[in-house]
Amino acid sequence: MNEERPQAPNAFVRFTDRLALACAAIASVFLAIAVVVICWMVVYRAMGNSTYWEIEFAVFMMVAALFLGSPYCLMTSGHVAVDLLSHYLPPDLKRPLAVFVCVVGLLVCLYLAWATGSHTLDVFLSGERTESSWAPPLWPLYLTMPVGFGLTMVQYAAELSRIRSGAPLP
Repeated sequence: MNEERPQAPNAFVRFTDRLALACAAIASVFLAIAVVVICWMVVYRAMGNSTYWEIEFAVFMMVAALFLGSPYCLMTSGHVAVDLLSHYLPPDLKRPLAVFVCVVGLLVCLYLAWATGSHTLDVFLSGERTESSWAPPLWPLYLTMPVGFGLTMVQYAAELSRIRSGAPLP
């Protein structure tokens, strides 16, 4: 039996996977901070006090966590996927389908990184702020979008490299 062994991931794939793991750790911290802030706000308001920044801050943290956690979700196949077609395809067509899906995902992330990056720059240059009484600038919130889409695009490139190396498909 002469079975072809998949190659070990190359340096790019290893680096990208570590980067995705680091982003997931940061996203986890952001979610934990959001939970603590919301719990503190509930207790503080129950004591009869008023709050003004907590909800908005928690939303900023959750949005950042969503976009920064995206590459890790892709790396671990944690996303929702419709695999009915690939399930019934013959084995010799599964890889081309996986490549096609990765290329489409990479191109979509490229476009979204560009579009959200352009919007982030506009918001930064205009000095736009939220309309709340806290009124933080909006650009840090918007910056998480092109960063997250850019990192997810890089992760798609790593997934393409992984497929090319003969790694088993999820």
